[in-house]
Amino acid sequence: MKRKLPIVFLLLLMLLTVVTGCSTKSKTQNKSTTNLTTKPTEDTQFLMGTVCTIKIYNKNKSAALDDGFARIKKLADEITVNQKGSEVDKINAEAGKKPVKVSADVYDLCKKAYYYSQNSHESFDMAIGPITSLWRIGFPDAHKPTQKQIDTRLPLVNYRNVKFNDAERTVYLTRKNMKLDLGGIAKGYITDQVKKVLVKDGVTSAIIDLGGNVYVLGPSPTNHSNWTVGIQDPKKSRGTAIGSIPEMNKTIVTSGIYERYLKVGKMIYSHLMDPKTGYPFQNNLMGVSIVTKNSVDGDALSTATFDKGLEKGYQYIEHKKGTDAIFITKDKKVYITSGLKNKFKLFKDSGYKLAEIKTR
Repeated sequence: MKRKLPIVFLLLLMLLTVVTGCSTKSKTQNKSTTNLTTKPTEDTQFLMGTVCTIKIYNKNKSAALDDGFARIKKLADEITVNQKGSEVDKINAEAGKKPVKVSADVYDLCKKAYYYSQNSHESFDMAIGPITSLWRIGFPDAHKPTQKQIDTRLPLVNYRNVKFNDAERTVYLTRKNMKLDLGGIAKGYITDQVKKVLVKDGVTSAIIDLGGNVYVLGPSPTNHSNWTVGIQDPKKSRGTAIGSIPEMNKTIVTSGIYERYLKVGKMIYSHLMDPKTGYPFQNNLMGVSIVTKNSVDGDALSTATFDKGLEKGYQYIEHKKGTDAIFITKDKKVYITSGLKNKFKLFKDSGYKLAEIKTR
């Protein structure tokens, strides 16, 4: 029987669970551990097509909670594709015509998306919009397009054709019918922005959960130390964890093939698209969890790592300072990067086995 963890926040659309607790005592007790409560000020709202939850463990912080959700809503309105007033929609509408002046937030997000499009060796591409809008996985009208349709749109997927003007703060798609799709990085960016709002409002202990992008801020109120983060079994019901890691002031971002998918006959197509082929990624990975300081980085890296597969993805993360990953393969094996060697705990009754990458 799989181990059920006591969930500290809602987990309806996630591949990750967080539970309160600690693995080791903090060496120092500071002001961040004062004025905490085990009964959080919390709210859950359905935004950006997913369940968003904020839990604050400081007393008398209802205003901070309101500020956090206000930040989510503002950014979602600016970034979400096919939403009235979306700045990303405006950029797409003017593709091949003219540059579009955008807000500082959208400009910053687009620059980060460009960086990861370049840094990931094209495993992540911010201009994937023509392909994702063709498959529409995650929507009621999702379908497998024809090869001709894919071949027609694939040449439009090229982040190099996104041009920036820092002085004017404009974004320009140089080819007609190009489309940005920032879904692979937007929730991470928004998670980081919410964390900044909470910290500004004096919050020292909180959980931010934006549908798979989780940030654990400060110490757990139960032991004034690390939160214990449970890694979700990607094939089981929410709250069924295969193992756990202790973390504080970190984000854990999980991507998996069973989050959103399209089934055609016996074939399952995930929502994670390969910008080189125009098809969803196909390899032995079932889930990847990225552990790092900034959620925007974790979001982009989880997508890029999926494209690379186990061995190349493992090496890619190993060379990133301050970043670790947990890989779950379809044959129920778990691989962890070196920074988690003495931290990750695999539950004996999980049905999974720890394995190591074989060096050549």
